[in-house]
Amino acid sequence: MQKVRHDLDATDRRITAVLLASPRASWRRVAEVLGVSERTVVRRAAPLFHDRTLRATAVRNPARFAHLIPTVLRIRCRPNRIATIATGLARRPDTIWVDILGGGDEICVVLFVNGRDARNKLLLHDLPATAAVRSWTSYDLLKVFPVGFAWSAGVLSREESGQLWPSVDAPAGTFTPLPDDDALIDALVEDSRMTYGELARRTGRTPRSVRHRLDALVEGHVVRLATEVDLSLLGVHAEALLWITADPGALEETGQLLSRHPQVRFTAATTGSSSLLVAVAATDLSALYTFLTATVGALPHISGLEVTPILAGVKRTGLVRPASIPTPRWPS
Repeated sequence: MQKVRHDLDATDRRITAVLLASPRASWRRVAEVLGVSERTVVRRAAPLFHDRTLRATAVRNPARFAHLIPTVLRIRCRPNRIATIATGLARRPDTIWVDILGGGDEICVVLFVNGRDARNKLLLHDLPATAAVRSWTSYDLLKVFPVGFAWSAGVLSREESGQLWPSVDAPAGTFTPLPDDDALIDALVEDSRMTYGELARRTGRTPRSVRHRLDALVEGHVVRLATEVDLSLLGVHAEALLWITADPGALEETGQLLSRHPQVRFTAATTGSSSLLVAVAATDLSALYTFLTATVGALPHISGLEVTPILAGVKRTGLVRPASIPTPRWPS
């Protein structure tokens, strides 16, 4: 297997952007959106998946699974142990997102914890028993705004993005997954670009049945399909988390507005002293400053803002970033 790329040209970036916004888009569909030949797309995209520059996966929506508790942790620890703590958290199967923040002594973790007992074990046993951890704050995710799921790193035009995912608003009512869906979802987490034939073999269903159920799970926001890539390959060199305090009556409106911005890759309402967690991906610090002053500063119902730069992404969308990760020593 080839090494992960350290650079993409303009065509590779545009193909990658389509696959960010529509992870299961066919090669033909990618070609139609970009106005290139299907042969070009296959020749460019297939090697990107082969060398794992691009990785296809999926994550469950905890709002559709009663046993999952979506939790955000801000953990402060000794700087000389932060890499070990971060990689230890990244190895947990319930962590979705692990980033090293700020001055190198803080980690932000998003977890979909499997029930209260598991959450209590983490907060009341694992973290207190880890000497390198100095303190932590726990928040619940109240709502994730799905508009950001069609994010394309600002590489695609509005028209191109609209061809891929015309609407990402949450459906009316509640779509409930079935126990038989677990095998299908597990296969999508492993590789969300598996063919319908491969998914049928994994689940014991017919390809037609798999296709119908997969479409229902995605449209019902039970799972989010995703393509993972190092964002620096798309020209992103300044990432930050924004902890925003918005007026309660304007929380929904503010979250929706921010989640639609091309520099915003994730937006969620949370408990805690702030009310919105926003992940921003900008080309550089100057672009980040412009976003803060021109976009966030123009919103009328924001009363507080904390900006924490992301120094390193250790795990994204449930996938550990390609790297040599030491075996962590968690307390037994």
